Amino acid sequence: MERTRDFLLEIGSEELPSAPLMKAIAQLGRLFETGLDEAGLAHGEVRTLSTPRRLAVLVSDVVVETEAVHEVKRGPACAIAFDASGQPTKAASGFARGRGIDVSELVRRVDKDGKEYVFAEVEKPARPSAPILRDISERCIKGLDWPRSQRWGSEHERFGRPVRWICCLFGSEVIGVRFADVTASNTTRGHRVLGPGTHVVSDPAHYEEVLEGACVLGEERRRAAIREGIAAIERAEGGRVDTPGRTFDEVVNLCEWPTVLLGHFDEEFLAVPHEIICESMLSNQRYFPLYDEEGNLTCGFVVVSNADPACASVVAAGNERVVRARLDDAKFFYQEDLAHPMDSFVDRLDAVVFQEKLGTMRQKVARMEALAAETARAAGLGEDEASECVRAAHLAKADLVSSAVVEFTNQQGVMGGYYARAAGEPDGVCLAVREHYRPRFAGDELPSNGVGRVVAIADKLDTVCGIFAIDEPPTGSSDPYAVRRSAIGVINILRTMPSVDLEALVSCALGLLAEQGIRFEREQVLGSVCAFFSARLAAMAKDDGISPDTIEAVRAVGVIDPDEFFARAHALDQARTAEPELFDDLATAYARASHLADPALGDEVDESLLAPSEAALLSACEAGRAEVASALASRSYGEAVKALARLREPIDRFFVDVLVMDEDQRLRDNRLRLLNRFARVFDGVADIGVLARKK
Repeated sequence: MERTRDFLLEIGSEELPSAPLMKAIAQLGRLFETGLDEAGLAHGEVRTLSTPRRLAVLVSDVVVETEAVHEVKRGPACAIAFDASGQPTKAASGFARGRGIDVSELVRRVDKDGKEYVFAEVEKPARPSAPILRDISERCIKGLDWPRSQRWGSEHERFGRPVRWICCLFGSEVIGVRFADVTASNTTRGHRVLGPGTHVVSDPAHYEEVLEGACVLGEERRRAAIREGIAAIERAEGGRVDTPGRTFDEVVNLCEWPTVLLGHFDEEFLAVPHEIICESMLSNQRYFPLYDEEGNLTCGFVVVSNADPACASVVAAGNERVVRARLDDAKFFYQEDLAHPMDSFVDRLDAVVFQEKLGTMRQKVARMEALAAETARAAGLGEDEASECVRAAHLAKADLVSSAVVEFTNQQGVMGGYYARAAGEPDGVCLAVREHYRPRFAGDELPSNGVGRVVAIADKLDTVCGIFAIDEPPTGSSDPYAVRRSAIGVINILRTMPSVDLEALVSCALGLLAEQGIRFEREQVLGSVCAFFSARLAAMAKDDGISPDTIEAVRAVGVIDPDEFFARAHALDQARTAEPELFDDLATAYARASHLADPALGDEVDESLLAPSEAALLSACEAGRAEVASALASRSYGEAVKALARLREPIDRFFVDVLVMDEDQRLRDNRLRLLNRFARVFDGVADIGVLARKK
């Protein structure tokens, strides 16, 4: 007698969009495996398969029935389960009800501890798997979460697209799964053109074979087939096909029987910036551009067809006509833009609102120019380079009103760089305009020249400060102006510009907002923006592998200049790793000293009252303060941490030899002043006491 069978559930629908399809197939596998496990159905591998018109889950070796179970559960002691007259109490009734039996079925038994308890003995007979699989299947279909779902006909159930068929088999047995107006059968459907109509599936093991016979491939097979087709074209043409991940995934999920074709457009279009050519092909038609061996765009492009391969030439020609129409538009927009000076675009920014309370994009540009000038000065750029920074900031947003960027919004900045070059602007200005949106995401490249980095800081910092000034900071997952991303971008750029004072730039940006007439409490907003940057630095430092308590110790002294923050944190973390016991003891001593110290007394010590261990601590503090000051001035944070470490021995000896809270007021106050002197050596390096609190 068979003990296991393979199982198949296929949900057939109208064509599903790529992204929801990918999410749904991942959900289906998880939901089904969870359902099997919760039902107690032993099984083998759970696999999924998807095409634009179907979601399927295949499970190997599912048991034909559940195991019979004999359960014995101990309940309350008999003294609690029965009253004095021997009648069952609420405790006994509740226990029996929870086990699904009548209270009269409870049995008394002496347990191994010698006490008498009531027990429930429950027999769970084996159950056939087919009804369980039907229930699991129906729950899974209903449980799929779609970003947008549809109803169809007179049905109330919802799905990503109307469901047209269900194939559900347990071995060769059809499982009567129902959803909306569809009842499962043993048939699937093939490719709309190459394998139309229904196709019988004899059992799950032959499912993929039947699909392939009907010209349908699963996702992994389609992906491999497309890759092979592209590789063949690359070998034949001697170039490289660009296949961005998101577009490639979408193309995989737009076909069931892919055919890879090569098309061409007219060479005249290569005079148009390749970025808008490629965006037009990738975003609008899902075609992949072909580059030559030197990395130059060619007139070739790759199309993945879902049509009959016998019609390949007709399909390629049709796609070439589509490309020509789109590239005609791109060429027209580009040439139209070149007919206007960039400064006229800047003037038109008065009609573009940046943010309702912060004014127009033209006003933002004016703030960026002033902030770029201040940033260039702080970065120590020469007069010519600083002038380029201001000019690049002036032109940075000009292309937002250009025809090409209105049509191809992802190319903002890129098109501005082309227009600046066509207008004869210096190379540094052109590159800065092109790259000032960088870094756009985690791991993205920084602007490649100093001018671009200055303009990028001016743009991003103006956004951060403006949003805080109008009291609309990001909350939870809501960050419509990408303030977090802007702050992280500023931090990453400033790590390459250690001479720039971030807090001073924030103050400058807020001053520019105030000059525009935007009202806010300047000191309060300054504190909020600095705290926001501090939080971003902490998160990034954690990603760098720095321990959380080290990060908190550095944050406590108010450092927000990125290069300095990371240098201090790494130096302290490395020192702690090298000598953990020393820094644990130092942290404990510092915390004790800080707790006892009284800042109101100052740190002027009467040396005539000092015992030898006090004098030794004072001498160590004086030497330490000089060493720390010198190390901080030269940005040698490792040396500053080493100088602090040398205070461990004298502070330990002090606490062993000296009673700080002496009855003599003069001695007590003098010792507290000495502790003030000790604590101030640490000022500006890190709050070492945090390390003690975290132990």
